[in-house]
Amino acid sequence: MSPALVLLVTVPSRAAGEQMAEVLVGESLAACVNVVGPIRSIYRWQGEICRDDEHLLLIKTTDARYATVEARVRALHTYDNPEVIALPVARGAAAYLAWIQSVTGEE
Repeated sequence: MSPALVLLVTVPSRAAGEQMAEVLVGESLAACVNVVGPIRSIYRWQGEICRDDEHLLLIKTTDARYATVEARVRALHTYDNPEVIALPVARGAAAYLAWIQSVTGEE
């Protein structure tokens, strides 16, 4: 069984986040995507400090699906260099983790 991951991806709007979530879940690349926000992001880009309102996606998937999910996010994203950070799930409810595996075809 492939370990579960939570991916962090920021997007410019709720609509963009929901559209990406629909694709990822629809293609069984993610079991669930939470669209959180708006959030305020402060970051350095091209030598300047930027401040933007964004939405944060919490994408639940598996390690085996990571490369495909990252490629799909990059293809769908409007940013030149989108945030895609994978965090391993150290522990979780066994039934929930099994559900992630089942939904993403990683049983």
